Amino acid sequence: MTFTGKNVLITGSSRGIGAEIAKKLASYGLKVWINYLSSAQKADELKAEIDALGYSCAVIGFNAADEDAFAEAIKTIIDSDGELSYLVNNAGITKDKLAIRMKMDDFDSVIKANLNSAFIGSREVLKVMSKKRFGAIVNVASIVAETGNAGQVNYSASKGGMISMTKSFAQEGAARGIRFNAVTPGFIETDMTAKLNEEITQSYINAIPLKRFGQAKEVASAIGFLLSDEASYVTGEVLKVNGGLLM
Repeated sequence: MTFTGKNVLITGSSRGIGAEIAKKLASYGLKVWINYLSSAQKADELKAEIDALGYSCAVIGFNAADEDAFAEAIKTIIDSDGELSYLVNNAGITKDKLAIRMKMDDFDSVIKANLNSAFIGSREVLKVMSKKRFGAIVNVASIVAETGNAGQVNYSASKGGMISMTKSFAQEGAARGIRFNAVTPGFIETDMTAKLNEEITQSYINAIPLKRFGQAKEVASAIGFLLSDEASYVTGEVLKVNGGLLM
């Protein structure tokens, strides 16, 4: 995998899929900026793991849904490295509940954490990447953005908005040589899916053509491709990483 730029910021990357993205991109030779909101210890542990492998990384804590904080973080990265080449908008939360019981705070907080943060990040890096007319952004959406899911009206709305937003940003960024794409993971082995009981897990697996849950590193590999020079003619696309569940 080849990259023209030298660094990447990954929001919400102290654990889970975000941490795997960080490790994968670091292995490709990029300097990885690990972002966290509250898991400072997890971020430091991930940095130590990446450092031990001989790769380059740094930790930066900020709230990705805070405009000023995001802009200041980007300034910090540019002051340190002289550039910011890639961004992965991965930060997000869930507050699952049937819509009939969902309060506006449950809805708004998920939209803010998931969709607003991706908008802020995309807007702010577009400003700085436009100066050198190069950059690539990947937004981590979800299969539920394409299928919907009971109990996740807020989450599916945030991820569906992310897909539409990615396409609009791609049209605006194209003239400046900046690419925007999205990935939609399906059922991935995480702490969340590990809590499912065996019967529910098996029912999901039966519905997946590849007959298994995906691994976070498989999502990370897809993101690596979309950021890389191998995908230099790919923008405004949604790459499904779901084992064939949604064909």
